[in-house]
Amino acid sequence: MSQTHMGLDNGSSISIPRWVKVFGIVALVLVHVVVIIMFTGVGGEHDPGRVGASGRTLSTAHGVQQP
Repeated sequence: MSQTHMGLDNGSSISIPRWVKVFGIVALVLVHVVVIIMFTGVGGEHDPGRVGASGRTLSTAHGVQQP
């Protein structure tokens, strides 16, 4: 009767799996990258008149004629 449970309970501790921790860290990094890109303007403007890689505007590249 002199035994008491004052220390750590080694048998019933539940830890978070490693894959959950890694997934959470990767998700946080991606969110931070997107926020940084949005606030710094590194991604540029994204509008219908933006020139694509071929040198044509996106609306002309899809066959839509502008007046």
